[in-house]
Amino acid sequence: MSSIYLFDWGDTLMVDYVDAIGKMCDWPSVKAVDGALETLEILARKHDIYVATNAADSREQDIKAAFQRVGLAPFIKGYFCFENIGLNKQDPDFYIRIANKLGVPPESITMVGDNEVNDIATAVKAGLNAVWLSHSGAKHSSYRTITSLTELTHI
Repeated sequence: MSSIYLFDWGDTLMVDYVDAIGKMCDWPSVKAVDGALETLEILARKHDIYVATNAADSREQDIKAAFQRVGLAPFIKGYFCFENIGLNKQDPDFYIRIANKLGVPPESITMVGDNEVNDIATAVKAGLNAVWLSHSGAKHSSYRTITSLTELTHI
């Protein structure tokens, strides 16, 4: 697998409460997705970990603050969002810009996310590896699929 992992934020590493209003760092309650802490702790021993999010209302420091609240921030080297990339994940150039900022070829990055289009298909179109976190348990013939984050530690 790749030396660099990009993770989606909402419903991949942290629970995205659909009825919550405002920035996640300001929500009264925040929670890591089951298995996130253990998975990042193991992966961070051999891989660089970053977050790639479509969150338009949160700036980089807001995103980091949310991750600090659930104890995941120590394992994450950086955060990519609209503020510092200038694009959304629907555009393959979002991922190309991340690879350029990191100074690595796209194929050395693996994107992990729960949105089959924004996180997976677009990342693959940009040349990245991808792992789809399928909460429903559905599989996809073109993408590596997991149903729990902890499965990443066995890939």
